[in-house]
Amino acid sequence: MRIGILGLGRIGAFHAETLFGLDAVESLVFADPFADAAKAAAERFGAQVADSPGALLAAGVDALVVAAATDAHPALIRAGVAAGVPVFCEKPVARTMAEGVAVRDSVRGSGVPIQIGYNRRFDAGFAAARAAVRSGELGALHTVRCTTLDPAPPPAAYVAASGGIFRDCSVHDFDIIRWVTGREVTEVYAVGGNRGADHIARAGDADTTGAVLTLDDGTIAMVSNSRHNGRGHDVRMELHGFADAIAVGLDDRLPLRSVEPGAGFPSGTPHAFFMDRFAAAYRAELTAFTEVVAGTRSSPCTVEDALEAGWIAEACTLSRAEHRPVTIAEVRQA
Repeated sequence: MRIGILGLGRIGAFHAETLFGLDAVESLVFADPFADAAKAAAERFGAQVADSPGALLAAGVDALVVAAATDAHPALIRAGVAAGVPVFCEKPVARTMAEGVAVRDSVRGSGVPIQIGYNRRFDAGFAAARAAVRSGELGALHTVRCTTLDPAPPPAAYVAASGGIFRDCSVHDFDIIRWVTGREVTEVYAVGGNRGADHIARAGDADTTGAVLTLDDGTIAMVSNSRHNGRGHDVRMELHGFADAIAVGLDDRLPLRSVEPGAGFPSGTPHAFFMDRFAAAYRAELTAFTEVVAGTRSSPCTVEDALEAGWIAEACTLSRAEHRPVTIAEVRQA
């Protein structure tokens, strides 16, 4: 199949490399407002370069990968759907939830599949955790803990356009909690602080946050996030049930150091970045997308799925700002 990629920045170039290595992909077409980025990537992967999204869609592509800036997502998703080609779009669907809802409504009933990029759904550890929960081997859950700690904060320009740490970072935890447990979040209470980079505070954002989520069956989920983790990129999940408890992310590259006498775990080189931690997951995610394009599976992460995680982020953002619990019903739009 022939796949077009819109946006050849960090994640777009990473996706290009992954797609280039998949047997199902025969050729690639690139477009980027920065022509030099598209040309450099095209030379590396033997791809065609189009001078606009419209030209790319007219180049006979079978599918579209949207890796452009967030503000461009709604228009590019709609363009792909209008052209009748399946769309893979990095999260989020849009900069605001109102725009995301508008995208959902405009593509509903089109029959064109859309997959939103939440790569943790394709990580082997998280998939095993989901299977354990669904099989009942943990018994009823009572506590879930999720952690995403970045090794260093993103630059000021990124932070200013990100929508805030809950919408940009924590949303991955929110999505995976829903996906693994099969439950919905009903209420949140969130806090945040600034212990590091001044540009994050100037943007009105927090660099370290905590959120307590109440699930619809009474399970309590706690989410911890930070832009500052000196030892590396730390993504983990714990699930505690009445019969057993399991963890995702406790491999030998865990960026955490034990001070227990004689402890030798973990002994590997810590994960340094999300592309390092989730390289295999990204490959599985895009492999799944080629199956969506081929018509052999349905979208594993729909626009509706992405919006559900987005509502949790909205509730946490409001909770932090107003120092109070916020229900999902309070922020949800029709």
